[in-house]
Amino acid sequence: MAPRTVPRPDRRFYATTKAFGRFGIRWFMPQLMPAEHWHGHIEFNWLTEGSMGYLFDGRPVRVPPRRLAMFWAGIPHRTVSIDRGRGGGARQCNIYLPLDTFLHMPNLGRLTETMIGGGVIMLPEDAVDNALLERWYRDYRSGDVERADILKSEIASMLRRTMLVGWEVLLPPWIETQEPVAGTASPLGYVVAMVRYIHENLAEPITSKDIARVVGLHPNYALNLFTRVMRVPVRRFVIRMRLIRARALLFEGNLSIANAAFQSGFTSLSQFYAHFRAAYGMTPLEMRRSLAASGRLPGRMGET
Repeated sequence: MAPRTVPRPDRRFYATTKAFGRFGIRWFMPQLMPAEHWHGHIEFNWLTEGSMGYLFDGRPVRVPPRRLAMFWAGIPHRTVSIDRGRGGGARQCNIYLPLDTFLHMPNLGRLTETMIGGGVIMLPEDAVDNALLERWYRDYRSGDVERADILKSEIASMLRRTMLVGWEVLLPPWIETQEPVAGTASPLGYVVAMVRYIHENLAEPITSKDIARVVGLHPNYALNLFTRVMRVPVRRFVIRMRLIRARALLFEGNLSIANAAFQSGFTSLSQFYAHFRAAYGMTPLEMRRSLAASGRLPGRMGET
């Protein structure tokens, strides 16, 4: 029996929305999906044997066995066919990496563009195997925060290596990832442009009018469109992105907490502390001290 997952404080942040979802890994028997769905993850699929047929916004893709497939699950998708292999014993492993976490992983460049452009890829053959995925699953289920952080670091390293050695394309990117011309883009195209703008301007003040201006839409329509596609209001998305950037800066250990907050786009320290505690279950200083005590942070410990 798999060990019981210990609840983490940051799960409260995601409790009221499926927009980002939580980081997760699961093993299960492959299943057909009665309808398409979408959610706020970069999703990885692995089959032990057989194959699966997907539709991504109506576009067909066949996922082979023993190769890690990767896509942005914000694209409406659905499993429409399954080959369970010899004896019907195929098992599937899915990894769910929140989109906001993925966007903050460094040095992914073209891989990021491929994902938010709707591409579906296969990572290199030697990226993972069953044994590594089983170990990652045990780390995830352990409830140990440090093991979970190491697991995510290993996934980030796997993606950085993929950037260097390349990948195989199952579905080329098809969503316009630059600023669309009003009236010509799909809803996903508009939302991708808004996500890009937010990600590239986190340290600056971001208003609803700024976001709408990027796509040439009325602010109310642009924000409603963002919420419908991403399943989260723009303001909540921006806060989460800023918190992840601030946490990354705290990991580096060189900046004061105030500077980490301001460089992440928070203009009020009290607001930053309130959001940080709500998301991570501790203050920034408590997190920094915890990281330093574990030997993972070279920075100062005594600041307030």
